[in-house]
Amino acid sequence: MKSLKPSMREKKRYLLVKGSNLRENIEKSIFDFIGVLGMSKAGLEWIKSSSDSAVIAVNRGSVNHVRASFAVWPEKIEVKRVSGTLKGLRG
Repeated sequence: MKSLKPSMREKKRYLLVKGSNLRENIEKSIFDFIGVLGMSKAGLEWIKSSSDSAVIAVNRGSVNHVRASFAVWPEKIEVKRVSGTLKGLRG
């Protein structure tokens, strides 16, 4: 199978997120705010998670919608950094 050209791939942005009970709260907040279609367009992927922080990947065009869904969620979910690469989140 032939691989995709770089111009055809989905462009991702990586978010470093802090909060409590993130695995459940992130999915619920996105689903409640932008719905099923918006969640599928966001293309949410879990990269790494620990007890109080997580790294998630979303599509470039949905970053603002995802951040807005975290802002209106009753429990605190804070986006610390947004980067185009995983290496950029470290620095």
